[in-house]
Amino acid sequence: MKLRQLEMLLERVSGFDNPSAEREQYQTPAPLAARLVHMAMMAGDISGCTVLDLGSGTGILAIGAAFLGAEVTAVEDDVEAIRIAGANARDLGCNIRFIRTDVTSEEALTLVPNCDTVIMNPPFGAQAEHADRPFIDLALQKAVTIYGIFNAGSGPFISSYIRGRGEIIASIEAGLTIPRTFRFHSRDRHEIPVEIYIIRRL
Repeated sequence: MKLRQLEMLLERVSGFDNPSAEREQYQTPAPLAARLVHMAMMAGDISGCTVLDLGSGTGILAIGAAFLGAEVTAVEDDVEAIRIAGANARDLGCNIRFIRTDVTSEEALTLVPNCDTVIMNPPFGAQAEHADRPFIDLALQKAVTIYGIFNAGSGPFISSYIRGRGEIIASIEAGLTIPRTFRFHSRDRHEIPVEIYIIRRL
């Protein structure tokens, strides 16, 4: 499947009905989601692979991976997000397994299976500092290869945080467009520079 075709399919994924600012529930834009998943596919990390989407939200990354031939497990703590993601998957004809658990909990280590590849767009830590760390930790325990969306410039922090456990093998600059969602937003659209980091477990 070509990148543009995947992007058009992902444009049909519904976002949050009542997003939570505390949880940083922003829908990953279809162009960004398609770019990450398609790039992972081209590297041989999606098609025919077992894939985890950590903090899957309404399922856009998980659905993208399923479209490209992965066996996908989506991990999410929010019941409403799982409901919407399930409806999105059904509407688009995708078979995705959902696990409801908090990635910061001890039970996640047992409930979440090992896999070939992790894909994720974790919280950036705007509301809770270092909110991305539990996602990185769980990803490194469950997969050899990880594709994640992070704030631009996070590379040095991530490299330091995962030293001895993993390494960043590539980074790709991208942008994340957030429409006006919460009362504290002052603009109709806000562009955030991000980077897709590809991490390999040591």
